[in-house]
Amino acid sequence: MADRVSIEDGPGAAGPQPKQCDEPCPIERGMRLLGGKWKASILWHLKAGPLRFNALSRELGGASKKMIVEHLKEMEEIGLVRREVIATKPVAVSYELTTFGQSALGILVSLYDWCEEHGV
Repeated sequence: MADRVSIEDGPGAAGPQPKQCDEPCPIERGMRLLGGKWKASILWHLKAGPLRFNALSRELGGASKKMIVEHLKEMEEIGLVRREVIATKPVAVSYELTTFGQSALGILVSLYDWCEEHGV
């Protein structure tokens, strides 16, 4: 804990300085997985269970279908969501959180609570 730097510790402050390293820190790695404009929203809307693509796209009103597809593909590749093709006429696709994706919900709940508490 001695390496932590508070917001009050500005440049030139006499307190401890963060370590410099060549690899991204855990926060940066996490933001690469969950960051971006729509990934966290997609996770949040899938928290109650699987959704078909069109239902999910309605929940994400400001996102284009192309953008949603791109994010879902990326999230499927890293194991946050699972895609299921439903054999209906016409064919439908459903998305749901994996165990890995569900494990990220605690972060989003904390962010939600923080925003509510501070009116942001």
